[in-house]
Amino acid sequence: MILNKRKKYVLILVIVLILIILVPCIINKYMILKSQSYIINGESFEQISNKTKALNADCILVLGAGLKSDGTPNHMLEDRLDVGIKLYQSGGAPKILLSGDNGQDRYDEVNAMKAYVVNKGIPLEDIFLDHAGFSTYESMYRAGAIFNVKNVIVVTQKYHQYRAIYIGKRLNLNVYGVVSEPRQYVGQDYRDFREFLARNKDFVKSIYKPKPTYLGDIIPISGNGIASHD
Repeated sequence: MILNKRKKYVLILVIVLILIILVPCIINKYMILKSQSYIINGESFEQISNKTKALNADCILVLGAGLKSDGTPNHMLEDRLDVGIKLYQSGGAPKILLSGDNGQDRYDEVNAMKAYVVNKGIPLEDIFLDHAGFSTYESMYRAGAIFNVKNVIVVTQKYHQYRAIYIGKRLNLNVYGVVSEPRQYVGQDYRDFREFLARNKDFVKSIYKPKPTYLGDIIPISGNGIASHD
């Protein structure tokens, strides 16, 4: 009798362990499958540009990726910004929304992003800043809630696109992604593992749709971007 009980408990434990391993893998695969058809690909940038023009997007959303020690965008963020700039210049969308972490005085991701795109000739009035894009979920949520974005082209690396697109769709945005990945990045294995966990976290968030850390006054993307600057 005692042996049968032990076998039962062992079986239950094995099932639980299998579920703990299997469910996150299923969620990851599901998110990738649901999002991959919304990533815009092309043999040339001209082809990508033509596809984005047809979307009539409100803006190009560039997601933050971190700064170097000198306060300038790191390589991943530079690549995102460069693609966002090229899309804007080719007519992919009339505005650029830069979303990142400005939660501390000594860490100002969005103004570093702004300085980068201004230096490339983007007019100030077409640049919108989201100072409270503390996570991918919050950036996507605030794009709709604060900036009244409905149709959006997201620029980030491919491994990150699936989650950004999935969240956007769950928040009722018409979202497509353009990949910025002209080179390999150091530490990608670690980022892939973090992304695996983040997809599960944001899968749950996308069900319950909690409000972001901050909301605030509405700054329509159709207006003047300077209203969103410091």
